[in-house]
Amino acid sequence: MASDIIPDAELDCVGLYCPMPISQTKQEIDKLEVEQVLKVEADDPAAEEDIKRWAKRVGHEILRFEKEGTILTFYIRKAK
Repeated sequence: MASDIIPDAELDCVGLYCPMPISQTKQEIDKLEVEQVLKVEADDPAAEEDIKRWAKRVGHEILRFEKEGTILTFYIRKAK
């Protein structure tokens, strides 16, 4: 469980499909300060690869990724 990670903001993308989860994740992370953590939940299977690839490309750190049933949960720490 991710009880040790306390997100500064949360984003619910359940029910949204490509490109909305990645688009909304970008918008929400831009609102955070460096080092803050965004929790994102999505159920679009494409979101797993899309969000992981985007975070790596821009330098954000995925602290934890969980998959429970169809729900994907990301904890993303904002980089500079």
